[in-house]
Amino acid sequence: MTGLDCPLRIAIIGAGPAGIYAADALMKSGAHVSIDIYERMPAPFGLIRYGVAPDHPRIKGIITALHRVLDKPQVRLLGNVDYGVDIDLVELRRFYDSVIFSTGADADRALAVPGIDFDGCYGAADFVSWYDGHPDVPRTWPLDAEKVAVLGVGNVALDVARVLAKTGAELLPTEIPPNVHAGLEQNRAVEVHVFGRRGPAQAKFTPLELRELDHSPTIEVIVAPEDIDYDEGSEAARRNSKQVDMICNTLEQWAIRDVGDRPHKLFLHFFENPAEILGEDGKVVGLRTERTRLDGTGNCEGTGEYTDWDVRAVYRAVGYLSRAVPELPFDDATGTVPNEAGRVLVDPRATGSRRYLPGVYVTGWIKRGPVGLIGHTKGDANETVACLLDDAAELASATDSDPDAVVEWLTAKGIPFTTWAGWYRLDAHERALGEPLGRERVKVVERADMLLASS
Repeated sequence: MTGLDCPLRIAIIGAGPAGIYAADALMKSGAHVSIDIYERMPAPFGLIRYGVAPDHPRIKGIITALHRVLDKPQVRLLGNVDYGVDIDLVELRRFYDSVIFSTGADADRALAVPGIDFDGCYGAADFVSWYDGHPDVPRTWPLDAEKVAVLGVGNVALDVARVLAKTGAELLPTEIPPNVHAGLEQNRAVEVHVFGRRGPAQAKFTPLELRELDHSPTIEVIVAPEDIDYDEGSEAARRNSKQVDMICNTLEQWAIRDVGDRPHKLFLHFFENPAEILGEDGKVVGLRTERTRLDGTGNCEGTGEYTDWDVRAVYRAVGYLSRAVPELPFDDATGTVPNEAGRVLVDPRATGSRRYLPGVYVTGWIKRGPVGLIGHTKGDANETVACLLDDAAELASATDSDPDAVVEWLTAKGIPFTTWAGWYRLDAHERALGEPLGRERVKVVERADMLLASS
């Protein structure tokens, strides 16, 4: 470990909420630390910038709290640096006593349904990246289907369904970039069907997110009365969770009301398990679902009754998946780096230091999988940081711990890294783009333009 007069040098890989919460936990611990947060994008904030629907300013307000962390003098942002491409673990350990990986989850979990590879089948994560202006995805998106299916009953499914059902004009006041607005203006969807294989009490929405569906003047939210059903397990879930009960109450109210005349219809279907994507000439022409029923425990079983739905596009929103991290072990089944309380596990049969990858830790979704809300990663960060600090006395010290050394090394390699000061410049530029339009900001999409604005 470094001497008492020298700070513990820590690199955090990933400048999303999980990584920033880890930096915050390190500083609040009272330990003498110096932290560099690496981010492969030119801008920080990860999921908040590139994974939250643009019409959710409430959630994006979390950035205010994250800003306060990155403003601290103990923290330095090094953006546009891609771990595994621009820098590897051996090089990081040259400059840091410890490394925390908080690389998140930005891929779509697979869904084993026949026809899922037809033209017209999409992953929710890919669509979210498009409408959030991610620089590494295509600038256009096919939106020519009038009837669309969304598979899944979580908040991401609601985001995808809501964006598909809204008009381009409704989303224009948000930060969406011009290419996204132009695409949404051509969107032909007038019916969006959201499918869940179990019942209302098993839906993974949050109550506020669900109610927001009904706020659009152009979207009629429709729930079939026969989809409101509960078994003993469902009733227990309602009794034990105020959130579940609120969701059920909202859905019940929608199921008994008359259908209005808003032009776009958004159907929430329960007890429909996707069985097959129907296709012709390799293109989606429908969705076949099997009706399910509750089994008494809150789980469901098939009834053998099938329905074919007339849709021309299918979006799967069945969960995000983390990508393998170079030089770290990876569990493909769970989409996580094997770990114990944040320590990276390399040999479960070993004891002592041989059990773990020395000085390497994980936090956030790469640690426990993409479940829970953004704020839940605080607990992950606290646990991981506690382990790191417990291990601090045994950590091998960086061989080149001068904070200037890594900056000189990146510069010598010709990597055009961005900084926290650069983010302030990019932020001001995006706000200036929005000001004459009466918008808070207009997001810059092109990586080269982001780098130019940050310089």
